[in-house]
Amino acid sequence: MKKLSRFAMAAVLAAGITASFMSCGKKETAAAPAADPNAPAKLTVWCWDPGFNIYAMKEAAKIYNREKPNVTIDIVETPWEDLQQKLIASLSANDTSSLPDIILCQDNAILKNVSSYPNAFLPLEGKVDLSQFAQFKVAFGNVNGKNYSVPFDNGVTATFLRTDIIQEAGLSVSDFKDITWERFHELGKIVKEKTGKYMISYVGNDPDFVMVALQSAGTWFFDENGKANIANNKALIEGLKVYADMVADGTCLAVPDWNAFVASVNNGQVASSIDGSWMVGIISAQEDQAGKWAITNTPRLSVSGAKNSSSQGGSSWMIMASSKNQDLAADFLNKTFAGSKELYETILPSSGAIATWLPAADSPAYEKGNPFFGGQTIYKDFLTYSNDIPRVKYGIYNYEARAEVGVAVADILKGSSVEDALAKAEKNVKFIMGE
Repeated sequence: MKKLSRFAMAAVLAAGITASFMSCGKKETAAAPAADPNAPAKLTVWCWDPGFNIYAMKEAAKIYNREKPNVTIDIVETPWEDLQQKLIASLSANDTSSLPDIILCQDNAILKNVSSYPNAFLPLEGKVDLSQFAQFKVAFGNVNGKNYSVPFDNGVTATFLRTDIIQEAGLSVSDFKDITWERFHELGKIVKEKTGKYMISYVGNDPDFVMVALQSAGTWFFDENGKANIANNKALIEGLKVYADMVADGTCLAVPDWNAFVASVNNGQVASSIDGSWMVGIISAQEDQAGKWAITNTPRLSVSGAKNSSSQGGSSWMIMASSKNQDLAADFLNKTFAGSKELYETILPSSGAIATWLPAADSPAYEKGNPFFGGQTIYKDFLTYSNDIPRVKYGIYNYEARAEVGVAVADILKGSSVEDALAKAEKNVKFIMGE
């Protein structure tokens, strides 16, 4: 009995020790206290253009801070080219420590960025409601069945006209409606002769003009199969010839950079600007020109299927997978750019940020006339133009092709033939693509 009692006692002690260890183990692995949702937090955002994207992000921050005043939205002005360069440099070096939580990305770069760095961006399924956006915009951020971007502006283009200048030339806004680029050139000659003003300006060596013209024709630097479509692209050839002719005869002012372009529009050197709706913010900054501007649709090329509608510079918000505040970033975007009609009503009048979030289109703000544009209901007109934008496939090598076509534009303005310059561009693009 004593022997049995010692065994029994040993068993009890062993059980107690085991229980004690188990209890200690449980204490060591207990879940940490839940994070305080009201603790100070910060989201860093990279974007560009103080009058458009940065302004919109600031207004979004104000709306979000009503619910979460503890969250700071740190907006870092970063020109697009710099942003893309910094992004690629960091991801290539596998060092994301300097990257922000949210970036603004041009739509035609999303596919390339995600394809090249598939783990760098946060998929948004279950985090942001994308069902209420125009699906042509959602499609830009859909890569291999996952959505990576929250659409912002749709980049619809228009012809912005200085009504006082064209009236001095004996013309009216209606003369510029539903026209071809050839007709635009003819009207530009009249403006130049009668007023001494240039009809339009572009950054000389950039292919911005070409890209607007191509989109309106429903074609791009690549075909449906992703093959280079440059040397024998009829729309591209026609567009470049028109552009070269306008620069040669002084109808178009070729400027050296973006700042010079903005200055040429704001200081009255030119009678028009054909760009995305974001130009509203740039133009409206000149208060002394109130009532002297109007818009109409975009010229088209004389090729089959071309429309008087195009797009330029559309962009979307993306969350970096390296962000330590992924859920907070997603919540912020979901409750502002993907969920606030007030946001779009606020930013529309001064920036011309035409929403691709469909509920915003029901806002009375789109029916209001804009005093700066003579009371014209420009936002309603933008929506009308955007309904007819041809869809194109930008391709993975879009930026490489854009750069090579930019070189071709420079060569053409120096005297090279359009055909030779484009043949060289296509050869270089194919080399980059490994063809």
